[in-house]
Amino acid sequence: MQRCMFDKILIANRGEIACRIMRTARRLGVRSVAVYSEADRHALHVQLADEAYPIGPPPARESYLNIERIIEAAQRSGAQAVHPGYGFLSENARFAEACEAAGVRFIGPPAAAMRAMGLKAAAKELMARSSVPVVPGYHGEAQDPDTLAASAASIGYPVLVKASAGGGGKGMRVVREAADLPGALASAAREAVSAFGDGRLLLEKYLLRPRHIEIQIFADTQGNVISLFERDCSLQRRYQKVMEEAPAPGMDPARRKSMGEAACTAARVIGYVNAGTIEFLVSGDSFYFMEMNTRLQVEHPVTEAITGLDLVEWQLRVAAGEPLPKRAAELAIHGHAIEARIYSEDPAREYRPSIGTLTHVKPPTGENIRVDTGVRTGDAISIHYDPLIAKLIVWGNTREQAIRRLRHALADYRVAGVTTNISFLESIAAHPDYRAGQFDTGFLEQHARELVRPPQPASREVLAAALLAVLAEQRRKTKERAAASADPWSPWNELTAWQMNTDGYQEIHLAEGGAKFLLRVFPRRDGGLHVEFPQGPGEVSEYAGMVFLDGVKLTAQARWTNGQITVFHDAATHTLQFADPLSLENAAEQAGGRLTAPMPGRIVQVLVEAGAQVRRGAPLAILEAMKMEYTITAPSDGVIAKVSYAPGDVVEEGAELISFG
Repeated sequence: MQRCMFDKILIANRGEIACRIMRTARRLGVRSVAVYSEADRHALHVQLADEAYPIGPPPARESYLNIERIIEAAQRSGAQAVHPGYGFLSENARFAEACEAAGVRFIGPPAAAMRAMGLKAAAKELMARSSVPVVPGYHGEAQDPDTLAASAASIGYPVLVKASAGGGGKGMRVVREAADLPGALASAAREAVSAFGDGRLLLEKYLLRPRHIEIQIFADTQGNVISLFERDCSLQRRYQKVMEEAPAPGMDPARRKSMGEAACTAARVIGYVNAGTIEFLVSGDSFYFMEMNTRLQVEHPVTEAITGLDLVEWQLRVAAGEPLPKRAAELAIHGHAIEARIYSEDPAREYRPSIGTLTHVKPPTGENIRVDTGVRTGDAISIHYDPLIAKLIVWGNTREQAIRRLRHALADYRVAGVTTNISFLESIAAHPDYRAGQFDTGFLEQHARELVRPPQPASREVLAAALLAVLAEQRRKTKERAAASADPWSPWNELTAWQMNTDGYQEIHLAEGGAKFLLRVFPRRDGGLHVEFPQGPGEVSEYAGMVFLDGVKLTAQARWTNGQITVFHDAATHTLQFADPLSLENAAEQAGGRLTAPMPGRIVQVLVEAGAQVRRGAPLAILEAMKMEYTITAPSDGVIAKVSYAPGDVVEEGAELISFG
């Protein structure tokens, strides 16, 4: 293997992408330097790095977006190059220039190429002049409401409002009629300023039922530009990708060739170098340039899986001035790969981020299963950064085999402490239309009722696993108490269900949400248990970590954490409380006339005043969390008694925002 010319690189990022870059650097014999905010002092990417430097407080604008602090860290460490990862400063031309000015190589495209593609409006104008097809829309400089309203009317509703400087679904709104345009423009601009520091917008014709297909391109300093085939990224929620795959289902060789050529043309026009992605919308027999991402994409592992390449290694070699390691004629597609993004979020609550500590994380393992992650057990998902836990990547000889492998891997993924989208992802993978390759960008919205399953009450299988976890914890505490006592053999230090004149049993009270479960447990002489479940009796036993119910081995597994039992059953996760029956009535707080913050965040707008009458569903306030906006609505008809916070205030999860009279 040829050695990379860099001895040390700094990774100006965090989380899974920082860890992923470090793996390649280590394989190539390149030392890696991490940077971290105060919130990430003990993060996995800091642990994996050879060196690490603090760069500021938790908010990204004061740390991971602080160009001066990152350049200072690069110079202090002696790093020869900086890899920006994705997000944060990865597409910031000023950062690329600052690196070069400091004598540090930027592992990415030239600043001029970033500027050419950084503003979507200008990029579309450039592509149109270069005969690359673009979606009809307004990409002008004028941003006044009258100009935008007239342009939307000319394009024809529905239209898509987009942040000119953005990506990742931030600053995007679908507007179906003229009356909704002003509010969408204001909201999209606020979100764009928060995420990218630039509130300029563009408008596009909103295509109905398109596919989102992107082409991975690579270019070197010798003028070579190649396509590394396509990825289908149509499965999206709120314009953020959920699952991606390569190659795209139904892609024929002729279209692959024409899209690849258009992507390479786009790269050549701007003098592009390094890794980049040209994103297209495909509608019927036509495809349209949407945008270019001048960086490595989140979903790059599926391209690596079908080509056998390491794209980060290619990035380092190209940044060092080497030619592309392979020519287009040497590349071929092998098999099929799918990536599923594991998020700390609740699909049943409009994908709201789930903030908390990861009390248990155990990714799946096995042949052709890859997990890219930046967290481990004990880490926290905070308000400050994206709630991505990991990327699960699977490969198969065929798409059908890859889907089967994905479903098994999702069923084996264990995460406790936060709510995740794992069950939601499994629902997608199991859907007959997805399995048939019949989906588009509206798939998740169209099938929401099928995919976002309402919480199912704990079954006998789930309760059996939870019960054994409770009993194991009781045994542990009993042994601990006995060891600490003056008489370890005292009968009071034994855990039995003995009762006088009747069969001995123990009552176990469990609760999940508003549901309560009483289990009556009768120990058997053979070490097993006869259990009276709410759903009917059963025989429960455990051997070598395996749980049996009526002689059938269960897939359910349970973990105990501070009185809380997390049960993993297939791809579903149940969180139960071991409850004192005297306090069960108070287990769940009743909101009553209070409206609380569903997550930590910052109040952007308050839309009502005390004394106002509101109807159920009326918007009351807008909360910003993780650079996305969430509208807080009235849970029922009523009169506003009190508004507790003002725009700009930071609130914790559970804080009372509004009360009703």
